[in-house]
Amino acid sequence: MNCRFCQNELKYEFVDLGFSPPSNSFLMREELNEPEVFFPLKIMVCEECFLVQIDEFAKHEDIFNSDYVYFSSFSKSWLAHSKAYTEMMIKRFSYDHKSKVIEIASNDGYLLQFFKDRGVPVLGVEPTPNTAAAAKEKGIESIIDFFGVRLAEVLVNQGTKADLLLGNNVLAHVPDINDFVSGLKILLKPKGVITIEFPHILQMIYKNQFDTIYHEHFSYLSFSVVQRVFNKHGLVVFDVEEISTHGGSLRVFAKHAENDSQPVSERVEEVLLKEVAFGLNEISTYQSYQESSEKVKDDFLSFLIMAKREGKMVVGYGAAAKGVTLLNFCGVRKDLMRYVVDASPHKRDKFLPGIHIPVLDEENIKIDKPDYVVILPWNLEAEITNQLVYVREWGGQFVTAVPKIKVF
Repeated sequence: MNCRFCQNELKYEFVDLGFSPPSNSFLMREELNEPEVFFPLKIMVCEECFLVQIDEFAKHEDIFNSDYVYFSSFSKSWLAHSKAYTEMMIKRFSYDHKSKVIEIASNDGYLLQFFKDRGVPVLGVEPTPNTAAAAKEKGIESIIDFFGVRLAEVLVNQGTKADLLLGNNVLAHVPDINDFVSGLKILLKPKGVITIEFPHILQMIYKNQFDTIYHEHFSYLSFSVVQRVFNKHGLVVFDVEEISTHGGSLRVFAKHAENDSQPVSERVEEVLLKEVAFGLNEISTYQSYQESSEKVKDDFLSFLIMAKREGKMVVGYGAAAKGVTLLNFCGVRKDLMRYVVDASPHKRDKFLPGIHIPVLDEENIKIDKPDYVVILPWNLEAEITNQLVYVREWGGQFVTAVPKIKVF
């Protein structure tokens, strides 16, 4: 395997989480006895550019298809984050009815709806037909396609270019990162702005967030790597913000290298120095992650086995991709976790891939009164504990497994 950015041959392993099916390949009941495809979750790191990455074992087009079950609008905190971003960008860059905002991986219109409500023209690019259909129901024009140089050139030939070109949690999802960023360069107006949000690998390592590794994520990104990729394709990162989403993410602001209208913020150098101090430019930093991940596995399994021996009932909340990674890595099945509940009707009455734990409606928690509710999307802990506060009424407790076991 060669690095998807610099083409260097990859020699160093970051972590091996065994084998897992694609995290959003939920099963119907009639599919439970059919063969299921598992792919390696083995992550490598490039010693030249330090891009952490997985090979494209599960194909891009097979993951992001018409059966895709992740709809962004079912998270209240994510909607609030998106609305705050919209208001911030309009205030900072004065977008109005004469502007054009294009979002790559626009999903169900969770973010573009807020620009639309403010009278700003929008366009979504989304490869999954079912989420794009939900966006269209909100009145958001959406193109069903994968983004890259090909689509960017088609749009430009049609007279479309972006004043604001944004992508939240998409850069990690593209197998050809060079083609994707080249497409951004093509589609951006001369004075336009790009913003990209992605989970910061510094936080992933520091907080042991190994469950954010799954087949949809082809790359695990540092700021220095993203800056290097953008520079290669004629784009300059002029600002960066550290944000709390997904356990610690970065939002980068980029422009054409030829555009001198946006000065480079001091925060660019500050984040670069922070990464150097952490050791992200040293291969040794990446080589102790396996042990940290396995400790979480051991501690989580010990808790679940103890709860079973004591006759306690354990259920999960949130059929998120990170939960699929954790449960498959740990080998947890319904003897240790009875079921998982989820707010999205697109996941309910199905079964988690690999471990075949059923996904049910939240009403089951109120009926069964479990002793423990494991919050699988730990990044939404505050939102979920507030939503399920009634669990305290019968003495129920919440549990998170990452970065270490916590019962509260």
